[in-house]
This record gives sequence, C-alpha cells and structure tokens, in this order.
Amino acid sequence: MAALELYTKHARVWIPDPEDVWISAEILKDYKPGDPVLHLRLEEGSDLEYRLDSKTKELPPLRNPDILVGENDLTALSYLHEPAILHNLKVRFIDSKLIYTYCGIVLVAINPYEQLPIYGADIINAYSGQNMGDMDPHIFAVAEEAYKQMARDERNQSIIVSGESGAGKTVSAKYAMRYFATVSGSENEANVEEKVLASNPIMEAIGNAKTTRNDNSSRFGKYIEIGFDKRYRIIGAHMRTYLLEKSRVVFQAEEERNYHIFYQLCASASLPEFNVLKLGSANSFHYTKQGRSPVIDGVDDAKELKNTRHACSLLGIGDQYQNGIFRILAAILHLGNVEIKSRDSDSCLIPPKHEPLLIFCDLMGVDYAEMSHWLCHRKLVTAAETFIKPISRLQATNARDALSKHIYAYLFSWIVSHVNKALLSSAKQDSFIGVLDIYGFETFEINSFEQFCINYANEKLQQQFNLHVFKLEQEEYMKEQIPWTLIDFYDNQPCINLIEAKMGILDLLDEECKMPKGSDNTWAQKLYNTQLKTCALFEKPRLSNVAFIIKHFADKVEYQCEGFLEKNKDTVFEDQVKVLKASKFKLLTELFHDDKRASSQASTAPAGRTLLSRTGLRKPKPEQASKEHKKTVGHQFRNSLHLLMETLNATTPHYVRCIKPNDFKYAFTFDSKRAVQQLRACGVLETIRISAAGFPSRWTYQEFFSRYRVLMKQKDVLSDRRQTCKNVLEKLIVDQDKYQFGKTKIFFRAGQVAYLEKIRADKLRMACIRIQKTIRGWLLRKKYLRMKKAAICIQRYVRGYQARCYAQFLRRTRAAILIQKFQRMYVVRQKYRRIQSVTLSLQTYLRGYAARKRYQQMLRIHKATIIQKHARGWLARKAYKRSMRAIVYLQCCYRRMMARRQLKKLKIEARSVEHFKKLNFGMENKIMQLQRRIDEQNKDNKSLLERLTHLEITYNTEKEKLRSDVNRLRQFEEEAKNATNRVMSLQDELARLRKELLQTQTEKKKIEEIAVRYKSETEQLLSELKEQNTLLKAEKDELNLLIQEQAKRMTADMEKKILQETKELEFELNDERLRYQNLLNEFSRLEERYDDLKEEMSTLSLPKPGHKRTDSTHSSNESEYTFSSEITESEDFPYQNEEPADKKAPLDMSLFLKLQKRVKELEHEKLMLQDDLDRKEELIIKAKSQEETKPPVRGTEFEYESLKRQELESENKKLKNELNELRRAITEKVSPDPSGPGVQVYKVLLEQMTSVSEELEVRKEEVLILRSQLVSQMEAIPHKYTMTDTLPISEDVQKMKDSREIAQAYTGMKETNRVLEAQLQGQKKGYENEVESLRGEIQGLKEENNRQQQLLAQNLQLPPEARIEASLQHEITRLTNENLYYEELYADDPMKYQSYRISLYRRIIDLMEQLEKQDKTVRKLKKQLKVFAKKIGELEVGQMDNVSPGQIVDEPIRPLNIPRKEKDFQGMLEYKRDDEPKLIKNLILELKPRGVAVNLIPGLPAYILFMCVRHSDYLNDDQKVRSLLTSTINGIKKILKKRGDDFETVSFWLSNTCRFLHCLKQYSGEEGFMKHNTTRQNEHCLTNFDLAEYRQVLSDLAIQIYQQLVRVLENILQPMIVSGMLEHETIQGVSGVKPTGLRKRTSSIADEGTYTLDSIVRQLNTFHSILCQHGMDPELIKQVVKQMFYIIGAVTLNNLLLRKDMCSWSKGMQIRYNVSQLEEWLRDKNLMNSGAKETLEPLIQAAQLLQVKKKTDEDAEAICSMCNALTTAQIVKVLNLYTPVNEFEERVLVSFIRNIQLRLRDRKDAPQLLMDAKHIFPVTFPFNPSSLALETIQIPGSLGLGFISRV
Repeated sequence: MAALELYTKHARVWIPDPEDVWISAEILKDYKPGDPVLHLRLEEGSDLEYRLDSKTKELPPLRNPDILVGENDLTALSYLHEPAILHNLKVRFIDSKLIYTYCGIVLVAINPYEQLPIYGADIINAYSGQNMGDMDPHIFAVAEEAYKQMARDERNQSIIVSGESGAGKTVSAKYAMRYFATVSGSENEANVEEKVLASNPIMEAIGNAKTTRNDNSSRFGKYIEIGFDKRYRIIGAHMRTYLLEKSRVVFQAEEERNYHIFYQLCASASLPEFNVLKLGSANSFHYTKQGRSPVIDGVDDAKELKNTRHACSLLGIGDQYQNGIFRILAAILHLGNVEIKSRDSDSCLIPPKHEPLLIFCDLMGVDYAEMSHWLCHRKLVTAAETFIKPISRLQATNARDALSKHIYAYLFSWIVSHVNKALLSSAKQDSFIGVLDIYGFETFEINSFEQFCINYANEKLQQQFNLHVFKLEQEEYMKEQIPWTLIDFYDNQPCINLIEAKMGILDLLDEECKMPKGSDNTWAQKLYNTQLKTCALFEKPRLSNVAFIIKHFADKVEYQCEGFLEKNKDTVFEDQVKVLKASKFKLLTELFHDDKRASSQASTAPAGRTLLSRTGLRKPKPEQASKEHKKTVGHQFRNSLHLLMETLNATTPHYVRCIKPNDFKYAFTFDSKRAVQQLRACGVLETIRISAAGFPSRWTYQEFFSRYRVLMKQKDVLSDRRQTCKNVLEKLIVDQDKYQFGKTKIFFRAGQVAYLEKIRADKLRMACIRIQKTIRGWLLRKKYLRMKKAAICIQRYVRGYQARCYAQFLRRTRAAILIQKFQRMYVVRQKYRRIQSVTLSLQTYLRGYAARKRYQQMLRIHKATIIQKHARGWLARKAYKRSMRAIVYLQCCYRRMMARRQLKKLKIEARSVEHFKKLNFGMENKIMQLQRRIDEQNKDNKSLLERLTHLEITYNTEKEKLRSDVNRLRQFEEEAKNATNRVMSLQDELARLRKELLQTQTEKKKIEEIAVRYKSETEQLLSELKEQNTLLKAEKDELNLLIQEQAKRMTADMEKKILQETKELEFELNDERLRYQNLLNEFSRLEERYDDLKEEMSTLSLPKPGHKRTDSTHSSNESEYTFSSEITESEDFPYQNEEPADKKAPLDMSLFLKLQKRVKELEHEKLMLQDDLDRKEELIIKAKSQEETKPPVRGTEFEYESLKRQELESENKKLKNELNELRRAITEKVSPDPSGPGVQVYKVLLEQMTSVSEELEVRKEEVLILRSQLVSQMEAIPHKYTMTDTLPISEDVQKMKDSREIAQAYTGMKETNRVLEAQLQGQKKGYENEVESLRGEIQGLKEENNRQQQLLAQNLQLPPEARIEASLQHEITRLTNENLYYEELYADDPMKYQSYRISLYRRIIDLMEQLEKQDKTVRKLKKQLKVFAKKIGELEVGQMDNVSPGQIVDEPIRPLNIPRKEKDFQGMLEYKRDDEPKLIKNLILELKPRGVAVNLIPGLPAYILFMCVRHSDYLNDDQKVRSLLTSTINGIKKILKKRGDDFETVSFWLSNTCRFLHCLKQYSGEEGFMKHNTTRQNEHCLTNFDLAEYRQVLSDLAIQIYQQLVRVLENILQPMIVSGMLEHETIQGVSGVKPTGLRKRTSSIADEGTYTLDSIVRQLNTFHSILCQHGMDPELIKQVVKQMFYIIGAVTLNNLLLRKDMCSWSKGMQIRYNVSQLEEWLRDKNLMNSGAKETLEPLIQAAQLLQVKKKTDEDAEAICSMCNALTTAQIVKVLNLYTPVNEFEERVLVSFIRNIQLRLRDRKDAPQLLMDAKHIFPVTFPFNPSSLALETIQIPGSLGLGFISRV
C-alpha cells in the first residue's frame, strides 16, 4: 500500500516543535497529492495548516497506533523514525516508570535519578536462565544473554556501556558485574566474585569525581575482563584503564570536585592513624577547594573511606600499603599548598622552612633542600655542557602541578596493577566476558585535548557498532532466505581517517611536538593548510584562528587548540622525578622503580593504563624502551584504542546506551531536547534507520494467523498456515515489495503493520456497530414486549377485581344462610345436652352405691377366712413341737448308753501292749504317706471348696434375685390395698367438696360483683402502670442496646487482640522454625562441603591404585564407591585406621558424650551386681559344703524321673527311626525321577520337617538344662532333717498310746482317705483332660483363624493370575501344620501315625497333579499374554515396571514360607554386628524405591531398622544401638547425596525417615506417645535406652530431606510454570498477539514440545501418586502441596511483574482460569484445607487487578480493598505495565496510579517487588502412630536380608 493513502482523515502525524522537538496532530481532511498544506488539529485543540516543502513535498511522519505505544522493543513499532522513538521512550519512562527499552540489539537505559528496587537478588534469580526476549528489558537480561552465549557458542563476550557523563554508565557496568558474580559463583573458596565487586569502590574512589552533570562521574575508561573456567564459574578478572583525567588533580571547575579519595581522607582526618598525615578540612587545600563544592548531598565521605579500606583489605592491599597510599595522597594535597613567590620576572623562590613543603618532604621521605631547589630550577642538557636555569613563577607552578599529576598517575597505575594481581587466578581461563565502561560523546563550550580523544574513541566504537548491526541484519535475512539488497548506512571511516590517518590530526600533533619551537598556533595553521581543502569533515571557525571544527557522527564539535601540545607531551622535569626516586619511602620508590618497565606497562600518560593484553607483552629491549618512553599521549592512546578494538572484534558485543533525561538530576523528568541529542550521538537512531531501510516488522506465521484471523473467511483458512498467510496478504496488500515470506517469518516494510492494524480495527469496528445495532433492536423489542405484557396484566387485574367483588356478594349471602342454620342447631343441641347430663349423673350415683355394697360384703368374708387359717396353723405347730421334743429325748438316752459300752471295750484293748505294737507296726511310714496324701487332698479340697463357694455365690445371687422379685410383688400387693383405701377416702372427699362447691358458688357471685368494681379501678391503675412500664421498657432497651454494643465492642476488641497475639506468636514460631531449618540447610551444605574437601584431601594424600575417581558430574560409575560405609572402607584400606577420629563419619558429639556417660553408669552398676553375685555364690558354696555332710533328699523321686525320661527318650528314638524310614520309602515310591512334578514341593516339606525336628531337639536340650539347674537349686537349699514331721508325729503317737484310740483313728482315717483320694483323682483326671482338649481346640481355631485372615488379605493384594498359586501354597501350608499336629497327637501310637502319613502323601500327590494342570493353563495364558503384550507394549512397560509377563510366569518356585505353629514372634530382628554394613547396603544404599513402593508395605525399611534397634535394646547393647543409628543416618545422607536429584528417591527416604521417627516415638515408653497403642504394641516398647536425642537428629535429617525434596520439586516445575501458567493460551482465541520486535518473545501459541497447564497438572498428579505410594503422612503431603503451589504462584507472579506483554485483560482471564483448574485439582485430591489455595492469593489478586475497571475513585477504593495480598510496589507495577491488546481497551491513567499510591501510602508492607520464589515454609512432622503390629511384618527375600532373623 502506498504511504500517501494513509494520510486520511483522523490519521495522526508528528510535526516539529521548538520546545518539545515533536508534537502530535490529527489530520482533519484527507490529503490528496499536490495539496500544499495539511489541515491539522493539535492535541491541545487548536487547528493548524501545516505547509509542505514546495520542493521535496515531504509529508510529516505518521504516528503509530496507540496499541503499539510503550513497546519493549522500539523495532516493534510499525513506523520507525525519530518522533516515534522519542515518544515511546517518554511514555515508558514517565508513565510506566520503566527505564530500560530494547532498540534491536541495543539496550537503552535512562537514568531515573532515583533508587529503584529492581536490582535485588530476587530480580537476578528471575532473569537467570531466561531468554533475552522473554522478560522485560533490563541490564540483567543483557548480562544473562552474554553469559548464555559464552557457554553456548564458546565465544568471548563484551558488554559495551556508553553514554555521556551522568547517564549511568558506571552503575550499569557495576550491576552487570554483580549479575555475573551472583549467577556464576567462584570455583575456590577465595570468593573471586566478591573481589571483582570489591574493585568497584576502589576504582570509584581514585577515578571518579563530581562534575556539573554527575555526582559520581568516571573520569577514566575501563575495560574489565571477567574470566571463567570450563564450568563457567568466575576464576578471576583483569582491568584495563584508558585516559585518566589527570588535570582534575590540580584544577576543578565551578561546582565540581577533585577525585573522591581526597575528600574521604579529609573527612577522616580525625582518625588516630591519620594524625601523621596532618590533614584538615577540604577547604584548607588548594587542590580540593577550587570547585567550591566540597560536599555531595547524601554522601558520607568518612563512611565511604571505610568501604574503600575494606575493599582494599579484601583485595589483598594490607594496612601498610594502605597507609602508604594515604601518605602519597596527603603529600599531593600538601604539595598543592606550596606557595612559589617571584624573585624577578625570570626566577622564583620558596620561603625557607615552608610548612606545606616540609610536610610533603616528610611524608615522601625526600630531602627538603633538593625538592625546593628543583621546584624553582630546571636542568638544560646540551651536547657540550649542562646548565641549571631558574624558571619563572608561572613555570614553577606548572611544574609543581605536573609533578602532582605525575605522582597521582603513577599511584593510579600502581593501584590498578595490584587490583589485577588480586584478581589474577592461577587456574586456566577458558573464556571471559568484558565490560567496557567508557566515556560517551562529549561536547562543551570549551573542548580541549581530553574531549578530542573521547570523541575519537566514540567514532571507533560507533563504526564497530554500525558494522555489527549491519552484519546481524544480513544474517537474519540470509537465515530466512530473504532476497538481500544492500542498505546504505552511515560509515564514519572518513572521520576516523581525518584523525588517525597519515598526515591526519594526530600525526600533525606528534610532529609539532617534536619541533623545538612548536606551539599550538603553528599546529593550527598546519591543520588549516592540510585539511581544509582535502576533507569536508574539517572546518575552520569564522572568528578564531586557534580552533577547528570536526563533523562527528553525532554532531559538530569545535576544539580549542590551546594546551593540545602540552597535554600531548605531558612533560615532567626529570630532576624532580630523580628526587622522588631517591626517597626513603618504600612505596614511593616502588612506584618509580624501573622507569623503563613502568613506561611500557603502566603508562605515564593520562591514560593510566595497565597491561593491555590478557596474556602479557614481551619484555622490550632497552633500545625499544627508550623509544617507547618518547611516545606521546595521543600515540599511546591510539595504540591502546586499536588493541581495544581488536579485543572487541574478537568477541560478541552487547550494547548498552545510557541516556541522561535532564541536566538537573530531577527524578523521572524527561527533557526531549537533551534526549534527542543523546539518541543521535549514541547510534540508536542509526540502528532504527538501518532496520527501517529493510523489513523492520517480523511475524511468525502462527502469530500472524492468530492476530489477523478476523480478516480471513472460513474458506481461506487452510491446514498449512504459511499458505493461508500468503493468500490473505496477496488480497490485503497489492504491492508485493512491501512484504517477503521467509522460512519461519513474514517480513514487512515500515508502515505495513500499521496498515494491517487499521484494516483489523475497521473490521472490528464494523462488527461492533453490527453488534450494537442488533443489541439496540433487541432492547427495544424487549421494551415493547414488556409494555404489552404490562397492559395485559392491568386488564387482568381489573377484571379479576370485578369478579372478586361479585364472588364476595355471593359468599356473603351464603354465609348469612349458614349462620342462621348453625344458630338454630346450636340452641337445640344445648337443650339436648342438658337433659343427657342430668340422666347420666343419676345413673352414676345409683350404680356406685350398689357396687360399694357388694365390695364391703366380699371384704368381710375374706377377712374371716384369714383369721380361721392362722388359728388352725398355730394349733397344728404346737402339737408337732411337743411330739418332736419327746422323740429327741429318747434317742439321746439310747445313744448315751451305747457309747458307754463302746468306751469300755476300747479301754480294755488299749491296755494290752501286744495289740498296740501290732497296730503300730509300719505306722510311721504310712503316716508320712498319709500326710502327703492329706496335703494333696487338702489342695484338691481347697479347689473343690473354691468351686463350691463359687456355686454358692451364684446360688446366693439367684436367691437374692428371687427374694427381690418376691418383695417387689408384695409391695405391689400392699400398694393395691392402699389404692382401694385411697379410693374410699377420695369418695368421701368428693362428697365434702361438692358441699363446699355450693358454698363457693354463692360466694363467687358476691365476689364477682366486688370484682367488677375492682376491675374498673384496676384498669385505670393498669393503664397508668402500662404507660410507666413502656417508658421503663424503652429505657431498659436503650440500656440493653448500649450494654450489648459495649459488650460486642469489648469482645470484638478482645478477639482482635487475641487473634493478633496468636498470629504474632504463630508468625514468631514459623520464623523460628524457618530460621532453624535454614540453619540446618546451611549446616548440611557445610557438611557436604566438608565431605567433598575430605574426599579431595584423601585423593590428594592417598593415591589409590587402579580406577581413579572423577567428579560426580562426569561419571556415573563411581557412585558405588563414593558412598561406601565406614566398615568397608576400613576393610579395603587398613592403613586408614591410623587416621584421626574426626576423619571418620560425622557423629553428634553431644549425643556421643551423653551415651558415654550412660555407659560409665552401667559399668558401675555391672560391677556392683558382680559383687552381689560373688557374695551369693560364696553363700551357696558354704551351703553346699554343709549339705554334703547330710544324707540326700528325695533320691527316690529323682531316680524315678530319670527312669521315666530314659523310657521317653528311647521311644522318641524309635519314632525318629520310623520317620526316617517313611521318608525314604515315600521318596522312592512317589517320585523316583528327581525332575518329576511335585518333587520340589515335597523337598521343601521335608526341609521344613527336618528344621522342625532340629528345633524340637534344641527345645529338649533346653528342658534338660533347666531341669539340671532346678535340681542344683533344690540341692542348694538347706534342709533340717530328712523327715521334717517325724518328731511332732512321734510326740502325738506317744500321747495316743495312753488313750488306746490310735487304732480306731488310723483305720477310720485310712478308709476315708482312700475313698476321697479315689474320687478326687477321678474328678481331677476328667477335668484336666477336658480342659486340655478345650484349650487345644481353642488355640488351633485361633491360629487357623489368624492364618486364614492373613492369607485372605495377601490373596486379595495379589493379581488374579497369582491367586491360584497362593491358594495351593495355602493348602500345602495347612497340611504341614496338620501334619505337625497329628505327629504330636499320634506320638504314642506309631501305626496310626504311619497310616496318617501315607494318606497325607497321597493328598500331596493329588495337589501336585492339580499344580501340573495349572502350569499347563498358565503356559497357554502366557502365549496369549505375549500376543497382547506386543499390542500394548508401552503401557505394559510403564505399569509392570519393565517386567514382561513371560518373566513373571517363568519364575522358579520359591521356597514356601510356612509359619511355624510353635513360634510366637516378638517383633524384633536379630543380626550380627559384622552384618551391619551389609544391612545398610542392602536396605538403604542399593534399595530401589519403585519396587518397594509398589510391591511391599509402605515404610518397610523403617520398620525393619526399628525392629533391629529393638533387638539391640533388648540385648542392652548400647554400642550396637549407637552404631546402627549412626550408620542409618549416614547411609540416608549418602544415598540422598548420590541420587538427590531423583524425586522418587528423596520422597521415599523422607517417608521412611518420618516413619522411623514415629516408631521411635511410638515405642519410646512415654505416655504421650502410647495413647493410641494396643496392649501388644505397648509390650514392644524400648526398655533400656532413651533415644530422645537421636529423635532430634532424625527430625533434623527429615527437615534436610524435606528441603531437598522442595528443591527437586522446584527444579522440575520451574521450566513448566511460565509456559503453562502464562504463555500457553488455555482458552483459545481470548488473547491477541501484538507485534514483537527483534527480541522475539516465546510465542503464546502452544507449539510442540512446549509446556501447557495440562503438563503441570500431570506433573502434580505424578508427585501426589508417588507421595501416596511411599506412605507419606497426610499432613506432610499437605505441606508439600502447599510448597508446590507457592512456587507456582510466586514464579508466575514474578514473571508477570517483569513482562509487560503479559499484563492485559485477556491474560488476567487466562490466569484466573488456570488457577481455577489448580483449585479443582486440590478438590479432587481432598487438599483444600492444606493452605495451598491461600498461597495463590497474590496471583489471583493480580489477575483480578488486570480485569477490574481502573478509572474512578470507586475503582481505586475497590482495588485497595481487594488487593490485600499484594504489596504497594506490586500493585503499582501491574498498573504501570498494563497494556491493551486491542484498541478498544484503555490505558491506565497516570493520575489513577497516583491515586492508588496515595491511598496505599499508610499500608505497611515489604518494599520488595518480587516474591521470594526460593522461600521454603517451615515444616512440621505431627506424630502419626502406626496400627501395624511389628510381629506380623514379613521380610521379603527380594531385599537380600537373609542374614537377619525374626525373634
């Protein structure tokens, strides 16, 4: 499209203006070719006729659409010209407070003259790793691009920072170096990055000064090369300096200062170490008071000196050298105060003992007489002789100043060389990034030699810049295969030739300097004669013969020739230098030592340069050195500039152009005139011109399609985006020269994007008009329908009212009839009811009277019967008692007579001795036996009595229940009797009440009359009281309201205070936790560093033969050797045992000391117990010696037991032999073929049988040992006599001899005892047999039940194909248990047992046949599975964990894990001390988390370790416990160090560490942790050791693992967040794509390989599933999810705050949708109460801020109340960055942002802009006890822990 067609009505243009350079105007009338004027309207409202140039007819430049204003990259503008650039920079700087803008490859930085919070560590982290176009323009983005290209392209980089004084060059270079130092870090512990940063305050102190334009202006150029190693870490730096302004040492203009270091010394003159310098205030020295501005506002010179001294110390410049430097600087100040007086016109003198000179000589260590002499004289050397000539006062003063400049230049060079030495690294430099901080183009009223050199350097840099820009454009076109046409760009080579070519300005200047009588005037005349006619860039001023003008690329500059020759020569009297060389001051002689070397390496010229190359120059020969010394300043500067250009050309340059917005240093004030001058001077406009000459606007095909899809019809849209774009562009733009199609982009000429935007806006405007038309019609139609509906509604209501009136009339008529009917009915009914009630009352009284009569008659009969019954019973009892007494009396008489007869017989028998002896024969032994039997019977009697008592108790309870029932029934009977009596009394009472009722009725009538009168009186009183009551109530309500309000206020205040206090306490607690956890993190980092250093030391000091370990990042095979345990290391390398203890694995020393103390206490207790045991043994030995003299006890019983045991053993041997024969027979009969089916299972059964029999033997041996111990203990007990009861029995016998009754007593006792014994033994046997059988059945049922439950649970967890095999295993296990049971049952009958075994083996053979059938079916299924596996191979690999179905089926039959019936596991695992390294290796170091998480119970390693700890605690082996816990902790640390970047590993060990910690708490024995335990779990508590301190160590380890887990999470999520949350267009078609510049951003259109929101959600699902599989505590999962969501919210918000293109209304909608998807994920996982949603609140509020209205005060108030989670800086930043995507959106006004700032000025929040994305919330581990019983845990064979056994 032709440009003339765009000059239509309403188009906007730029016209020149003397004040603002360019102003905007709107065209009022379409322009037609040939029109002489343009009709315009300015923004202020006035009309203007703009006349076009009659010759050129050049139209004013068009203004870009508002949507393009404020772009990050100036090349993104459709119209590229000076007013567009200036306006875009102004809008960004003033409105958006953005100081950085891209202009192609150049970063334009405008000095804000205000401290901005955009350079912190959080900003550095945000830009680190980002592409240059993905973030808003920043100096950090340029630094990151240089760093990234250095690493990617392996090419050195340069950052060229230029601009005029006060534009911020030094600050930009400083921030670039800070970025490198922060991002890269140093290789060694010397902190090279700190040293690089520390060089800045030193160089600023000695090389920066205050000027009229800048308070901290660099008066020299410097190029710092920051060296990097192969890993791109800083290893050193090197600095070159250029053209130090030495004249500032002796002269300063008005409102300027000397170098900062002089004022810092004067401000610190009161320090004691500076007393020797004899300094004063700055106004007391000539060299510091000329500018009359000794103080800079806001700068403390004394504090700055401290920083300078600290930086010197950091760079290795010690206190001695620092004091020497300060002495030289103070001497320069005192030298400036030396007064030289004129003696005559040709000579001068210095007063004797002149104090400033005395101080100078004293400080410098030189002779006063010599210095004063040579300050006033000069030596002239001719070929014949030498003259000493006095000089004039002016010459002496110049010589003094020249000496001061010379000393300062040498000191400057010396400091630079020492800084370079400190920054020099011994390591090999692989690459470097150079930062060039050099003066910009300068033009003043009086320009001298310094400005000439500065502008010469800028000409060279501009030439290099133009060539680089041209080269990049060419590369871009060639890359996209665009036809390349040569662009005519400005080449400043003629200007450079004018300065440096042969017979150029510098050559003529050097030639004039060699002339004996050369002067500035003669040099000027030579310039006029040689250059005026030959060079168009050289001019002569009209009114001057000692000046010349050069047309530079930026502007014309007039130079004054005065002083050029003197400054170029830079002469210093040699005699003065010789006096200084003879000084006693060491540092001064070091400065001037080897003048030839110094002249070649540290320039005596104002350049103040150090070594110019990085590798060093060859040492020159003496002849070369003398020639070098004669070189002029201009020649040396030209050489150094050529070296600089060679360095820059060998690197990839990056450009930063600093702009000074105004000359008054006002914050955020933009002077358009000054800005345009600098834009022209720094080459930004030249970059724009080169871009505009080609195709400045560039779009990818996808971006073009997304933006201009509205201009296409449905039929134009093809699957090929490129062809679609071609077809559309051919229709829209006829001239094909206006665009070109590249491989990936479309290239447009200038103005074409604006044309396309105009067409798009017109299309959208027409669509809006159509939408408005349709909506307005719809609104009017809705209005008509509402009116019609309202009319119909009114009609309906009127007609309804009329109908209701008629209906009401009908209802009233009907109601009157009904009332009459019911009134008549009521009268009749009342009459009927009165008659009925009278009749009923008469019937009631009559029937009651008859019933009472009948009841009285029945009562009399009943009472008479009762009296008769009692009388007859009394008579019968009386007769029975009389007869009973008579019978008893007769029986007594008869029995007395029979007893007397028997007594006589017994007395006669007792008197006969022979009879007594017969009876007494063997009585003693029988009595003893009887006594024993009696004792046993007594015991049995007691048990029987207990049973009887139990039965009696039960009988009594039953009897009591029956008695209580009988009593209750009797009470009921009495109550019934009372009720009948009460009824009679109530009837009497009723009659009495009726009489009283009649009386009361009469009284009532009287009272009613009185009440009527009283009522009238009371009503009056009530009315009065009511009025008073209402008043009182009102007062009461008011008081209640006041009280309630006060109470509410008080409660609200109290609640607020309590909430605030709780929040503060929680905040303090979280801070304390965070501080502690950060310290733990730092401790772990230092510990890792210590381990690395220790390994390095071991590798250096102890070289190992064979394989040599390298860095972990270069080899993955060494990890097996890196983390070997201490024991394996000591075994492999025995000489390491001699190392000190601190080189072993780290232990907690406090815990070690406490355990050591506990060991000492236990040893003491052990000694005491040993003493007690010795004493007891002595007593036992004594007792044995006494016992040996006495006869043995119970020998017969022991002999009987031994015989019985021998018989049992012989029977047992027979059974064993029979069992072995059966085994051999079965093996021969069942499967003679060893490979036959079922043989393996049978072998397993036999192995189990042998193990059971072996264990039975062990148990028998234990029983024998116990019996022998019991026997020894019984023998050790001292006995009194063999027959303990012999003496008392004999005494009783002696007594019984006299009574002759012993025979009858013995026989009776004997008979009764026999009967009782027989009965008791029978009962006892029956009872014991019954109890034993019941117990056996119960125990068997219990075990069977538990076994069935366990097997059922295991079968349910198995896959379907494995359940058949499990059921077979279950059947075999059951048969084995049954076999063991029947072996015990048939132990007495071998034949039965043999028949049972044969039937059992038959069943086993049947099972084997079933197993063969199942194997066949499994093989068939295996073939089918292989077919299916090919189809779903990828899914099968992921789900089955790389295990094919064939591998599962072909697994060999494993040994059956048959639980033994007789074992009762205690939940402990036993291992040997030597197996501890193997345990740690198999359970920790070589364990694969995935297999454990999928196949076994969660936390199994933790349970196994705790069960091992329990066994060590059970053995009371403190050393074993300590060793196991220490090895466990160190093993976990090693595996995390080895695989610390694997999320699954870190999550697995975090879960197991927490479970181990919970187990230590749960089984610690503390009551607080035992609340939820079962009784069985409480039995498993630790008994000997308190491991509370180890719990703290484990808690710290868990915190470290959690922090590592968060870092792994962050590394995985970080690449996804920005792409998925911000850039990806989740809601298609909502956001539009704006045109972008040369710095292409990541497209928001989802390409292949980019992350989307679904990627983030899938990753979150993966994280959550892994955490759940590992059995992590739910509370810990919530904390992990909260941390993940905080990282997502913080990174997203930080990128939003640093990306202007993301701050739009549509992007706010996208963000809110993405956040809603994350919230939906939280709801699906039941994690809404985890606090994760609250961490996204700042992001949600930022998205809402992008969408809300931003116009009125109400909007501002709503924003302030809504955005409470955002800081003020963040709110203002979002509002400043808000960018409309379409023309229909409006920008945020500056006044609205100011309003927001005013409303938020009282808010107290953090000043930081970005959220801390690295922040980790403090983690807590709530106690979570396990319900799993330790004794049920099985150890799978896959863990390789066969060396440990369950106890």
